[in-house]
Amino acid sequence: MAAQLPIPVFTSLDQAFPDLQTAAVQGVRYKEVVEEYEKRFGHKPTYIARAPGRVNLIGEHIDYVLFGAFPAAIERDILIACGPSLPSSTSGAAETLTVGGVRAENLNPKYAPQTFAPMLKTAGPSAQEEADAASTVHAESAWHLDINTRELRWESYIKAGYYGVLSRFFPAALAETDKQAHPVPVDLLFTGSVPSGSGLSSSAAMVVASTLAFLTVNNKLDGVTKGSLVEMAMENEKRVGVNSGGLDQAASVICTPHSALYVTFYPKLDAELIPLPTPRTSPRAVFVCANSLVVSDKVVSAKWHYNLRVVETLVGARVLANKLGITLGPNERPTFRVILSRWLGAPESGLDADGLKVGIERFLPEVEKLRPPREGRPAGEEGVTLDEMVELSGLSKEQFHKVYLSWVEVETEYFQLYKRARHVFTEALRVIEFREVCLRANAASGELPEDTLVKLGELMDQSHESCSTLCESSCPEVDALCRLAKSAGAFGSRITGAGWGGCTVSLVAEDKVGEFIQKVKEGYEPYRALEGEKLREAIFATKPSAGAFGELFVALLLDMCSCWGQ
Repeated sequence: MAAQLPIPVFTSLDQAFPDLQTAAVQGVRYKEVVEEYEKRFGHKPTYIARAPGRVNLIGEHIDYVLFGAFPAAIERDILIACGPSLPSSTSGAAETLTVGGVRAENLNPKYAPQTFAPMLKTAGPSAQEEADAASTVHAESAWHLDINTRELRWESYIKAGYYGVLSRFFPAALAETDKQAHPVPVDLLFTGSVPSGSGLSSSAAMVVASTLAFLTVNNKLDGVTKGSLVEMAMENEKRVGVNSGGLDQAASVICTPHSALYVTFYPKLDAELIPLPTPRTSPRAVFVCANSLVVSDKVVSAKWHYNLRVVETLVGARVLANKLGITLGPNERPTFRVILSRWLGAPESGLDADGLKVGIERFLPEVEKLRPPREGRPAGEEGVTLDEMVELSGLSKEQFHKVYLSWVEVETEYFQLYKRARHVFTEALRVIEFREVCLRANAASGELPEDTLVKLGELMDQSHESCSTLCESSCPEVDALCRLAKSAGAFGSRITGAGWGGCTVSLVAEDKVGEFIQKVKEGYEPYRALEGEKLREAIFATKPSAGAFGELFVALLLDMCSCWGQ
């Protein structure tokens, strides 16, 4: 299985990027980060750790109810040049040569240099630590680093990556008695091409790359599989307040060139590599990511947006279980995926994709039981009030609040249980159908017909319509971008990521990309003034993990750049 494979380690750029054109382009970039590292720290880096962003091709807002999704790694990535700090380092050496000390800098001047060090916990929490407990995450380990989750800074993601390495590989008993068990001081230089806040998982890429950097510099990479790195990165990202289900990390770690992942979450996290047909279709196709430039402040808007969707789906699962005669305990909080399995009488080990498809198709008519009566509510309103929702749950107000509202803040007049359920089950079905199209294409020989792209595009269009009207996780600007993409020739276009802004992903013929981007630029008002690099940051084509971009770690020969970028 892909998750059991070791983390790839390369010793030259042509191993990491088999396509010579890609290797030449990346060679210039790697050369820049290596040379700048030496200027800043006074010595050459030992390694470059790399983690790509990801685009979710289909399967939005269903991972937290434990249905599968279909992400792919993208060519945009985070690079970290890294190595042990040396006494001859330039300014900052005194700080970084403390036990496990870190000096982190970024090629982007927007991000200020940072110096910090972990501390061994030899006593209980200080008064200041207790006072900050509500907003600071502390490691449940021998080591301590502050991460203020109320004001996330770029170094917060570095610290999050460091925590997992400290906790797993530097236990307290050894650290207190054996200096060899201490983490080494580290110099890090970051550069990245994943747009932040765009829904392409720049934060997950930062945490994955940081985790890899600390593993490699401390010689702890042996025995670490792709699956264990996913688990570490998931746990690490929780330290910045992100309760991830593993979708982003799995895509960033496990994907391979020209493939996507069918990621499932029930009864446990699993990932299946699925070859994409796009390199063999006529015409060949790529995915184009377009940033709406609308940023949704997830902290501020969560009670109306993301957190509300989570609560609506969880309550919807209980209400539907009641209507189907499925008995639940008063403290249970099952998801739609769990209710489906209980209704089907499926074993806890779960169903394969074919069995799940049949099960969803059988179950879909039952979702209509969540549609409320029209009497007594505004025309067209399909939601229920809080009082109605509590009554439908079969719980007392006190128990309902304990199970569904005590841990999260939400705010709305009408809770859309029916719409959210309809989105979840139809989207889960589309993910399986997308997978089927890819597998049928992979089983066929020779060049693939354009109809393959048409079928994938239709599923993407249906997904966006559902996200916009049933999940209601889109926004006018994203809807406009999808319409523009279709009119500009895309086979399909949809929102990707958490939503309420962020990016769209469109399936486009490779030989039409330039024309496509120009048409979108002319039609989307926020793009009209963008030129050059600013436009390329906003809208760009990508091949999933093309040129081995799914490989996450590159061992750096000290003269690796001598033949590139000259």
